[in-house]
Amino acid sequence: MSASIVVPSGPGHGATAPGTVPAAAPGLSGKLAIGMAGVLLAVLVAGFNEHVTEAGLADIRGALSIGHDDGTWLTAIYEACNVSAMAFAPWFASTFSIRKVTMTMVGIFAMLGVLAPWVPGLSALYVLRALQGLAAGALPPMLMTVALRYLPPGIKVYGLGAYALTATFGPNLGTPLAALCFEYLGWKTLFWEVVPLSLLSILCVGYGLPQDPLRLERFKQFDWPGIILGFAGISMLVIALMQGDRLDWFRSPLVCHLIVAGVSLFVAFLVNEWFQPSPFFKVQMLGIRNVAYGLAGIALILVMAAATGLVPSLYLTEIQGYRPLQIAPMSLMLALPQLGSLLLVSAICNLRWVDCRWVMAAGLVLTMAFCWAGSDVTSDWYRGNFYPLQWLLVFAQPMTVIPILMTVTLKLAPSDGPFVSGMFNMTKGLANAIAAGFVDIMMTWREHTHSNILLDHVGSQRFMAPVAPVQTQGLAGLAEAVHRQASVLALADINRAMILITLVMLLLTMALPERVFPPASAHVPASPSRS
Repeated sequence: MSASIVVPSGPGHGATAPGTVPAAAPGLSGKLAIGMAGVLLAVLVAGFNEHVTEAGLADIRGALSIGHDDGTWLTAIYEACNVSAMAFAPWFASTFSIRKVTMTMVGIFAMLGVLAPWVPGLSALYVLRALQGLAAGALPPMLMTVALRYLPPGIKVYGLGAYALTATFGPNLGTPLAALCFEYLGWKTLFWEVVPLSLLSILCVGYGLPQDPLRLERFKQFDWPGIILGFAGISMLVIALMQGDRLDWFRSPLVCHLIVAGVSLFVAFLVNEWFQPSPFFKVQMLGIRNVAYGLAGIALILVMAAATGLVPSLYLTEIQGYRPLQIAPMSLMLALPQLGSLLLVSAICNLRWVDCRWVMAAGLVLTMAFCWAGSDVTSDWYRGNFYPLQWLLVFAQPMTVIPILMTVTLKLAPSDGPFVSGMFNMTKGLANAIAAGFVDIMMTWREHTHSNILLDHVGSQRFMAPVAPVQTQGLAGLAEAVHRQASVLALADINRAMILITLVMLLLTMALPERVFPPASAHVPASPSRS
């Protein structure tokens, strides 16, 4: 079939007639490039803050005298507000302008970071983290919007690669930053590290991005039921996923109520959006093959990315007793080379004769190779064993994220940009919560299973021989040895489960999406090709 290439622009621009190719965007000026760099910096800083405070949570709890259970709510509340804000931020950007929303949210985000160590109590810290999560969650949709709106066709794919940094490079840099802040600068800098880069981001955005006119008349059709239903439903689901393992999932009345209410409210939200004249989500877009594939795909890919990133960190923390400073070299080895691999993958996908679906398939194969090799993990592994495996992810993650972004965005009309941005980013945030819940479920389930098997084996050996581990090591030593080995086997099982998820994603890639061509080839007549 012949592919019509439609370059999305920002809200407020005229829609392109179906099947036509819009005029090329003007060249990227230095001033505009500075503004876009400021938006990218803002999104990266928001991601750093999320992962730095999560990696340094034990140190924050110790400094503020917060118990373990109370501390988990700091992460859950932040994540719930973060994901919920992603769904609704594009509407406010269309109303107040990308420039104002970005500068305001970054300013609030940095100010709350300054105040965090001085809050008077735990309840106040919960409120502060909720507000900071709202501000941080509003930023990723801004980056996708400016990349699609302002970049000329020749480099638009590189803009999508810059957005992919937030899903690959940013999370992998969280542990090294946490180690640097706590070990050398003090626990308060786990909150304050966002301030200098936030100020730089505000200066760049204020200088470089143009100011769109206010469109306050949009409030006459504001979707009040949608924001109430959607915000409540998404927040409940995220909190249930983040707290489920600690509260023993469906044995907890709180988790049951959160899941039932969250699913019900979110379904009601989608029904409401279907009939709204000015919705936050354009649910009808799910009928587009590439959009449906993209939303399902980004969820599966980010679950895989989060799980494959968590397994080495969990192993080194739980089995070998590493501190964040000792894990930092492994995280840096994954994060820093991705700056080059993202550019390389973007350049490859920007070639007309390269089908990004095949790039995606190759990235999935590399991910499967990582999981297959990681399934052989033993209690003798150390940090150096993971280095060769990390090189697979250096290329696999960009090769999966960038083609997904191209598939979703490059065949949409300009007026659909804000809708797909909200849906895509909300799915992206929800996938991280799903990944955390999935890893928790697998660790608990498989560790219990392997512990029972190992204890049965020890009991059988003791029955057959008078000298048994329980006599030579004592009960405490036996429990520690069984827990250690069961945890290693559970981590291996997570890698095996990731192979199955990757295989499902590979089958979807082969069957569902239609081919898209890079915007750089818009001036070249499209030759017939099979979907």
